[in-house]
Amino acid sequence: MSLEQISTVMQDMMMTTLIVAAPMLLAALVVGLAISVFQAATQINEQTLSFVPKIVIVFGVFGALFPWMMQLMMEFNGRVMGIIAGPGGP
Repeated sequence: MSLEQISTVMQDMMMTTLIVAAPMLLAALVVGLAISVFQAATQINEQTLSFVPKIVIVFGVFGALFPWMMQLMMEFNGRVMGIIAGPGGP
């Protein structure tokens, strides 16, 4: 593999990682913000009040988007294997 191919694979890997992780991170961010506003309005400062809903939402988003995430990762794996195999590969 040339340096250019390695650079392309690393760039593609970072982009795939961001795309796969973004829905869960955004869901946790939105829920955390909503809970923070609720805590500020009611002056309830309970740690589990923010942790439990975020973890439930993250697992829910993960479960709902798992097939899509696996498809993206399998496509990335296919691209990497194609680069490794080279032009004369299978």
